[in-house]
Amino acid sequence: MWLSLVVLVGLYYLLRWYRERQVVSHLQDKYVFITGCDTGFGNLLARQLDMKGMRVLAACLTEKGAKQLRVRTSERLETVTLDVTNTESIAAATQWVKEHVGERACLLEPFYLRSLPLIPSLEFSRLGLWGLVNNAGIIIPTAANEWLTKQDFVRVMEVNLLGVIEVTLSLLPLVRKARGRVVNVASILGRLSLCGGGYCISKYGVEAFSDSLRRDLFYFGVKVAIIEPGFFRTNILPLERFSQTLKNQWNQASSEVKETYGEKFLASYMKKIKSLDNMYSEDLSLVTNCMEHALTACYPRTRYSAGWDAKFFYIPMSYLPTFLVDAIISWNAPKPEKTL
Repeated sequence: MWLSLVVLVGLYYLLRWYRERQVVSHLQDKYVFITGCDTGFGNLLARQLDMKGMRVLAACLTEKGAKQLRVRTSERLETVTLDVTNTESIAAATQWVKEHVGERACLLEPFYLRSLPLIPSLEFSRLGLWGLVNNAGIIIPTAANEWLTKQDFVRVMEVNLLGVIEVTLSLLPLVRKARGRVVNVASILGRLSLCGGGYCISKYGVEAFSDSLRRDLFYFGVKVAIIEPGFFRTNILPLERFSQTLKNQWNQASSEVKETYGEKFLASYMKKIKSLDNMYSEDLSLVTNCMEHALTACYPRTRYSAGWDAKFFYIPMSYLPTFLVDAIISWNAPKPEKTL
């Protein structure tokens, strides 16, 4: 009995290994739109897909970031400036994508296959946008919740969640036409809330939005993947700026809040931030390889955990009982001076 079980499990993983290595055809004809390409994951993914011969449409927040990216890539890659918190900017970028995707020639799909949108082995060159990668994000301001205002929460959520939603809804008709892919960058902080502020809230929201989107688009043949990175060294969290912002939030807090938490709490919090410098992974390709697989594999995963800390610590911890997770997190967390 045990031998049969081992054989079945082995066959399952062998089949999974084989399926996950099947790559879609005509990659050189497929367009991918990526947000947040100035630096970090988006920048590396744009260069990575460009080297694969795909047609990358890279959205950068600044023209400086766009210019630097164009210098490092082929003439196939094209850039546009995009502020994901601005509806007019999103509308302009959407129109720009439509113009670049254009009315390309495609193979006629037999009418009797149109009712079978879920057969991944049947690849047709289609009109539309093959891939949308929602990568743009910010984390600052982050602090104890009582130190923040509503606007501090809104500022982060406008980029990380509402921006993702608006960009997706604007480009979804093009993705659906191609029966393509939507790849949303969440975080292990979308599984475990380790800090105050809008970041964890926004990433939990990305998880929920992605789940509902995947189920909505199931019958259209569109696949939705979620990337859940651990801690990586990117420009989303410059430690000096993070420390300065934390001091600013403390200075703006009420006298009651300062008295309750105390200066020792602030000092402990600052020390905790500095210790993060030793936790970051430098290898951003661990994340971009997951993104690439989600875009190019015939059978992409629903969720990708990127980084050893995500795989072996944070994701497993998210399945533990809540009281145990609370105990683990609070054990090494800063403690307020007044607790009554």
